[in-house]
Amino acid sequence: MAEWISANWATIAALVFVAALIGIAVFSIIRNKRKGRTSCGCGCSACPMAGECSGKKKKA
Repeated sequence: MAEWISANWATIAALVFVAALIGIAVFSIIRNKRKGRTSCGCGCSACPMAGECSGKKKKA
């Protein structure tokens, strides 16, 4: 097992790095969603879908 790890350490390190980046991105998206921020980060004033993307429903 140690021989396999030593032969593939670069691949394992890259996999751990990419998994960490994905985890950080998911955590950031969840945190922003809980705080009520938009996903694009630019505000909804000029957006044609204003009020639709952030989960707020307009009363018809």
